[in-house]
Amino acid sequence: MLSGLFKYTFSLLLVISLALSSGILSLILYAKISGNALDLGPFSVAAADDLPGKEEDPEQSGEEEGKEAAAEEADEPLEPLPAQAKLSAPAIHQYPELVSGCEVTSLTMLLQFYGLDVDKMQMAAEMPKDPTPLQLNPDGTIAYWGNPNLGFVGEVTAKARGFGIYHTALFEQLKEHIPTAIDLTGGEFSDIERQIANGIPVVAWTTINFLIPDRWVVWDTPIGPIKTTFIEHAVLVVGYDEHYIYVNDPYSGKADVPVERERFIETWELLGRQSISYLE
Repeated sequence: MLSGLFKYTFSLLLVISLALSSGILSLILYAKISGNALDLGPFSVAAADDLPGKEEDPEQSGEEEGKEAAAEEADEPLEPLPAQAKLSAPAIHQYPELVSGCEVTSLTMLLQFYGLDVDKMQMAAEMPKDPTPLQLNPDGTIAYWGNPNLGFVGEVTAKARGFGIYHTALFEQLKEHIPTAIDLTGGEFSDIERQIANGIPVVAWTTINFLIPDRWVVWDTPIGPIKTTFIEHAVLVVGYDEHYIYVNDPYSGKADVPVERERFIETWELLGRQSISYLE
């Protein structure tokens, strides 16, 4: 009787042990196939990616490292600007030939600084132009004329009434001579300062004698109305410090003209933060 009971108990325990072992082995096999970690207390099984000796995919690893490096580079802050910087660039007088040619004269200074053998008359001849004829209202105000974003408006010499040209059109001319031309329009003034600190001047739009306009005019153009001022002007920015911005001014033909810093930035902003330059 006791012998039979012992055999029965031993057989039952053996069956239970085999069942448990089979279940655990099945779970281990599942973990390795699916890659999922299983929490079985003392029988915990690591996920497939955590198994020792598993090799990384070199391409995937390199791709991830590249993404991390790109992210770090994108977040890398710019170097602080030096407190002051000044460049020596050619100074060219727009007068007497180009009465309304301050922009193209400033462009000529920039091109000569770059090292090109060009002159203001050559640049004026190839400058983009909007040939839209001037139409006046009965009271003598302008009703319809060209748009300086398309090209020079009016006559650049004293032969007829002239106005000027804006960054969009002059930038196209700059690109023809310097493929690495950049349009900084709409950015911060620190973008101009950084160009100077990097050794490159900038053509910037301001006003004659850096005055705040007290009169604005509006006329219609082939691409819609435009609001501007007749004291619109352009110069070559060559330096800055805590108190002044230094420019080569085609209106006077002088180099390194100091302009009170806040005044220059204010007039530059009023003219739409227009500025063009190039990269090395």
